[in-house]
Amino acid sequence: MQLILVTGLSGSGKSVALNMLEDSGYYYVDNLPASLLPQVMDLLTAAAHPRVAVGIDLRGAGAVAALPGQLAAFRRRGMDVRVLFLEAKTDTLIKRFSETRRRHPLSDGKLTLTECIERERELLADVAEPAHRMDTSGLGPNTLRDWVKAFAALPGAGLALLFESFGYKNGVPLDADLVFDARCLPNPNYDPRLKPLTGRDPAVVEFLGADADTQKMLADVRRFVAEWLPCYRRDNRTYLTVAIGCTGGQHRSVYLAESLAGHFHNEAAVLVRHRELS
Repeated sequence: MQLILVTGLSGSGKSVALNMLEDSGYYYVDNLPASLLPQVMDLLTAAAHPRVAVGIDLRGAGAVAALPGQLAAFRRRGMDVRVLFLEAKTDTLIKRFSETRRRHPLSDGKLTLTECIERERELLADVAEPAHRMDTSGLGPNTLRDWVKAFAALPGAGLALLFESFGYKNGVPLDADLVFDARCLPNPNYDPRLKPLTGRDPAVVEFLGADADTQKMLADVRRFVAEWLPCYRRDNRTYLTVAIGCTGGQHRSVYLAESLAGHFHNEAAVLVRHRELS
């Protein structure tokens, strides 16, 4: 059985993720209290469901502390268990709640919306650390569905490498484990011929491929990731997100992310995301 647990901050897109998984053939349960997870999994195992997605509520007392033991027990039973933690920047969540006019689940008439969001972020901090984190700030529903679909298709064994390009003008991705800054490299944006293109276009690839500094940074990042990858594997990490940023997230970071993904495609399951191009 493959089990995907979907959790995270309220308003971060959990319903979108679960609906996509249901459309992809997963049997799904939404808003399940964490205390009921073992019993529900026993029932679903007996019913022989091959793929299950559970939207889990971890705000109950002791829920976060109990989760690692529950997941370890599922893995001992041979399940392919993945935890997906969705999050977003506070201002993005405030905007989404304002648009939908829904109450935050932690609202008690005393806390402001901002205080509710930060309180929930604190409560779930221990869950976010070992999970695969996705920053949905600025993402449309279709892009989020594509990202979740790619996440669900990853092989169950081993560590998956996610190379993500981004633009610093829109902030560093919340889900980044390692961050590299490419803003010091020559910027194709200043060449009128290259400005409308991206780091995936041959002309930009040729431009950056001929630059000595770009190639040195690429080699340094490759060497760093290769050297420390075994350590992350020993730490039982399932996912490692390597984020590369430039000013706009269109040229240099995209080129480096694509190049790194091509280099490591035989070392692990590899995904590539380009946040600003999405």
